[in-house]
Amino acid sequence: MASEPRRYRELEATIDGVFESYSGALAIDTLESAALPSKRAVVEAYNHLKHALYAGFYSTRPLGRDNLRQTVSEHLYAAYHGLVEQTERALAYERLTGRLEGAKPEGEEAVLALFRALPELRRVLDGDVRAAFEGDPAARSIEEVVFSYPSIEAITAQRIAHRLERAGVPLLPRIITEHAHSRTGIDISPGARVGERFFIDHGTGVVIGQTCVIGDDVKLYQGVTLGALSVANRAQQHKRHPTLEDGVTIYAGATILGGDTVIGQGSVIGGNVWLTRSVPAFSKVFGKSRNDDEG
Repeated sequence: MASEPRRYRELEATIDGVFESYSGALAIDTLESAALPSKRAVVEAYNHLKHALYAGFYSTRPLGRDNLRQTVSEHLYAAYHGLVEQTERALAYERLTGRLEGAKPEGEEAVLALFRALPELRRVLDGDVRAAFEGDPAARSIEEVVFSYPSIEAITAQRIAHRLERAGVPLLPRIITEHAHSRTGIDISPGARVGERFFIDHGTGVVIGQTCVIGDDVKLYQGVTLGALSVANRAQQHKRHPTLEDGVTIYAGATILGGDTVIGQGSVIGGNVWLTRSVPAFSKVFGKSRNDDEG
């Protein structure tokens, strides 16, 4: 057994090694942690928003018209202060690193833009919940869907994050969606444009890329990937991910790639299909994959 002094010598040598590794040559060498937003604070603010959006599901006390406004107020004030502080920190850090380009949003105005959209977000999320309930014969109640379905957690986070992304807020949108990803196994980029009444059944392993456009009444099953054909230069801002028009259904394990790929309205894509080119409206693609090399 190593003696106490030897243990300490080895520990001190390790400390020296880690210290010396901070030479500035590594991408993770930043020492500006005090300027970065707090992941914990961002998630707390998101949870306050979620409680305000679904107050009756998460409240720890009985709610009625007499105390509903107070409950909503408590959560929204907490969310507001948390998001403003963390947004300002994220913007300040991006300015510090020189990555903030174009118009420079104000943190408070970006958060207020999100808050002004909350009544509309509740309407849209209600459609998502109803789509899950109506689209899954195993669902026994709206309550079961809200409490238990990973798709609702993932979509709620994405719809909030997307508003912040559109307002030009850095870092926070990805923190929110990756928090939901870690809880649900569903990875929806905050940049994706998602239509109404969106339902992901089961959900594990679903990936939806940054420039994906999804219409209304779309249904996905587990393991679906809506991705890019290749890794593009980050400086080249163009559409890399597919478009799904209204009423599309994509079954488990299907992979659809490419920014020019459009799945036409009402189409059904079968399980494990690989697609890299468009299909017209009301197509049914099963079994054999289609790609750019096929006629």
